[in-house]
Amino acid sequence: MSVDVQTTEAGVLEDLTGMLRVLLEEYGLEDAEITMATKFHEDLELESIDLVTLSGLLREHYGDRINFATFIADKELDEIIALTVGELVIFVVEALR
Repeated sequence: MSVDVQTTEAGVLEDLTGMLRVLLEEYGLEDAEITMATKFHEDLELESIDLVTLSGLLREHYGDRINFATFIADKELDEIIALTVGELVIFVVEALR
């Protein structure tokens, strides 16, 4: 199975935005603006269970090279709460290179 994976920030942001829209649809927020500066908790109102779901979507899309648990493992709680879409995009781009 060959997957054409975009490894640019813009490509990953586009992929991630699509995944987030699926999650946000449940809350009626699928039209929320999503940029590199968007915060998962403050702007999108995602809870920890939503991040677990997002982690699964990332792994499904990109494969085992993207490990969300590793990404947040060495972050403090306040850093996780303040996490931006851009931080995750950069992590994904770097992990795919």
